[in-house]
Amino acid sequence: MTTAHAPERPVGALLRQWREQRRLSQLDLSLQAAISTRHLSFVETGRSAPSREMVLHLADNLDLPLRDRNQLLLAAGYAPVYSEAPLNSPRMAAVRAAVRQVLAGHEPFPAVAVDRRWNLVDANKSLSLLLAGVAPGLLAAPANVLRISLHPDGVAPRIVNLGEWRAHLLARLRRQIAITADEALSDLHNELAAYPCAQPEPEVDPNGAADVVIPLRLRHGDTELAFFGTVTTFGTPTDITVAELAIESFFPADQATARALRDLTA
Repeated sequence: MTTAHAPERPVGALLRQWREQRRLSQLDLSLQAAISTRHLSFVETGRSAPSREMVLHLADNLDLPLRDRNQLLLAAGYAPVYSEAPLNSPRMAAVRAAVRQVLAGHEPFPAVAVDRRWNLVDANKSLSLLLAGVAPGLLAAPANVLRISLHPDGVAPRIVNLGEWRAHLLARLRRQIAITADEALSDLHNELAAYPCAQPEPEVDPNGAADVVIPLRLRHGDTELAFFGTVTTFGTPTDITVAELAIESFFPADQATARALRDLTA
């Protein structure tokens, strides 16, 4: 079952908005989608009604999130094709089990599952190592992992390279906003950017080429732990909830961290 509602704007206006969001001209998109610029112009201005297949074709070439593809279909007068089942529903049992298996398999290193707005969905036991000292209010549902990371009452006071890690997280969030145009994520970015940080924040490559080598350096008692992270998503999902799930896994960036984590969780 999907929760999409018919948008107030016509499909042509939505397509134009997304094309401009992607910084594509009509010529760029028409060449990419192998359609005439004239036809694309007629669709955007409402002079031509696109077929269901054309709506999905253009959405695919614009690399739209599944929920926004549904919105385009509704705006064009067609039924949505992507379902959106709650993660706690019976039909999502296999998905929950798969997420739990990935998280448990990553022990003794921390891993979390988050939704499209970075709210915590699930985590393995080792996450408690990262959450030591976090204010209980930040952990109340829906707990947001970015807020937990950068809030002054969260993990931030224990992050040795807070300026570098904060710049990395905010740059990731800006890229996500550029892809999704999600106003709630924009509000979250503004909130996080307003948190205090006494360290300089370096410029981050907008293409994210160096993201994988940016470590998280964390004080844990008298020990400094170092991690690098990877993100796992489900391949070719047809359900919106599944498409928006992500698993963030932290790996030890050095042998000392690996040994410390094994000792702490033994």
